[in-house]
Amino acid sequence: MTRTEYTALILAGGEGRRMGGVDKGWVMLEGRPLVQHVLAALSTQSHPPSGILISANRTLEAYRALGHPVLCDAGRDAIGPLAGLERGLAEAAGRPLLMVPCDAVSLPPDLATRLLAPLSEGWDVASAEDAQGWQPAFLAVRPGLHASLVRYLENGGRSIRGWLEGLRHCRVAVSPPLPNLNTPEALAAHERARQASDQSP
Repeated sequence: MTRTEYTALILAGGEGRRMGGVDKGWVMLEGRPLVQHVLAALSTQSHPPSGILISANRTLEAYRALGHPVLCDAGRDAIGPLAGLERGLAEAAGRPLLMVPCDAVSLPPDLATRLLAPLSEGWDVASAEDAQGWQPAFLAVRPGLHASLVRYLENGGRSIRGWLEGLRHCRVAVSPPLPNLNTPEALAAHERARQASDQSP
């Protein structure tokens, strides 16, 4: 069976406030920046992307050196992740888009397959839900929704939840739990857990 080609979008354009204001994509974990862990996680999907975009607003040359197109928010201030998604949808050009944050250092190998499946069944958007709850930064979006998002933003909308309320949206159960490395403490805990797992017999 032919699998649908899709584009992956890595969100790395935030201000990293809970990480002390640093560019979170370049925070180090196990000797590599977070963004390189995300690229590795996408490459090992059972259904890997046909292309990858990176949404970023600083450290641009370093992101470009990774070999993928880098998208800036183009002056959309204080919008948050939807600014990156809007640029990603504009660039995806007819392919479904899979959005993941730049701290998604480990992913279920079937995440893309699970999130893309509802799009072929008539849903506009599918988002991930794990044992910790809803994870709206992990989305699969069907082609053709760029104009819808632009209208939402132009009308003052700012939240992913608000945009999804006007769409055919479903939540998809995924496991194991998705990473959420928003603080130095969460990052350190993740690294300790990984080390403990590596050392277990």
